[in-house]
Amino acid sequence: MKTQLISYNYSRNQVSAGILHIGVGNFHRAHAEYYTNLLLEEASQQRWGICGAMLLPSDEPLYRSLKSQEQIYTLTVCGRDGVDEAYRIGSLVELYWAMEEAETIIAKIADKSIRIITLTITEGGYNMEKSTGEFILNEPTIQHDLQNPHSPKTVFGFIAEGLRRRKALGNGPITILSCDNLQHNGNTARKSFCTFFKAQDEELAEWVAQNVTFPNSMVDRITPATRPEDIVRLNEKNGVEDKAPVYCEDFIQWVIEDNFIAGRPAWEKVGAEFTDDVTAYENMKLSLLNASHTLLSYPSFLSGYRKVDDAMHDERIAKFVRVFMDEDITPYVPAPGNTDLELYKQTLVERFGNRSVSDQVARLCFDGISKFPVYVMPNLIKMIADGANLKRVAYLIAAYRHYLKYKVDDNGASFEVAEPWLTVEDEALIASDNPVDFLSLSAFSSTDLKASQAFVELYLQMVSEIKQRGAMSVLESIL
Repeated sequence: MKTQLISYNYSRNQVSAGILHIGVGNFHRAHAEYYTNLLLEEASQQRWGICGAMLLPSDEPLYRSLKSQEQIYTLTVCGRDGVDEAYRIGSLVELYWAMEEAETIIAKIADKSIRIITLTITEGGYNMEKSTGEFILNEPTIQHDLQNPHSPKTVFGFIAEGLRRRKALGNGPITILSCDNLQHNGNTARKSFCTFFKAQDEELAEWVAQNVTFPNSMVDRITPATRPEDIVRLNEKNGVEDKAPVYCEDFIQWVIEDNFIAGRPAWEKVGAEFTDDVTAYENMKLSLLNASHTLLSYPSFLSGYRKVDDAMHDERIAKFVRVFMDEDITPYVPAPGNTDLELYKQTLVERFGNRSVSDQVARLCFDGISKFPVYVMPNLIKMIADGANLKRVAYLIAAYRHYLKYKVDDNGASFEVAEPWLTVEDEALIASDNPVDFLSLSAFSSTDLKASQAFVELYLQMVSEIKQRGAMSVLESIL
């Protein structure tokens, strides 16, 4: 059945770019461009069109596809009820690729009409050392940009050169808004960019301190990668010929700290939420959505599931996730603003099981070393202190060890693990035949798990039982 296509009603000729976005990927096109597309229907908001900047050589295919259709594309929003909606998105009014138009991108950053720079450069794009949280100044491309300020290669070099010109022209202040999925993303952006500015140009760093704000924001919308077969499927469904379609779930959230030094769009008119402090919203998302993703990932993968929706349609896994949310997380997560926490949790279970936006379990398993410290450990520390029931989290950590150490699932299928940040010390702890050694993994360094006898006993029991009986059999016994 063809999906009805909802097209924008504004004239793109009337829209000017007030936002420069760096990193025009699928998530941005399903999230900030979607919100902005809705907002541009209001004549008073039409100075807030988006100018896209793509900085990487690998961006060329998407750049060419979007340019060939004047940056207009279709976004298919996949309903949990099986009913989809497709939107024709026109909010990306300009697009430049650094391999051909570096000078234009720098000039745009300096342009007075651009008053917000938004970013989706991934967590790794902020170039922070995992263990110390410090900016990595000796990274080779960073060194290039420090020494060659007028021919930048990195996002830091581009923004520095653009802001230097902006300052020289007297074109006023600007906001840098991270839209990446990391905690306190504005604080992270401020630290990484300001460290770079200070190392490259002390005068610029002083100007930035007075003229640039870095609001924190919390973003949420599951947006899978679009594969070649998805392009065919989506175009057929929507009755279009689009070289760069995107699809996503029907849930969307954007909570933004209201700290814009040069003005902002009225995104609240189309569903975004502005606040003085995003911390409570971040805590809710990290503790419920992200921690639940981690909780279901390793047991599901070891049980033979490869798609998240398939796993969540197994009643045992769905129940495991819901009990974790209710008993292990809810006591520690105050509901922010007007959030209905029960509805939020029920919506999460439905989102994870949405057949239309099938996610890969392997993606959830990826880089557990980075995920456990942020999503699981803060809550686990409180649970240990309170003498709470630790069996579900002990099972999770035992499953994680089994996944890393044996690399074989319950069905005998072998697999490779993707853990780019494992240290040599971590590798030795995984290889050890003493399961207690695993509790010293860098992912758990925020607390001494070995000091909790209750946790260690449960964990050792789970390690032994998973090895003997398999992950799903043990999961059944703890339900």
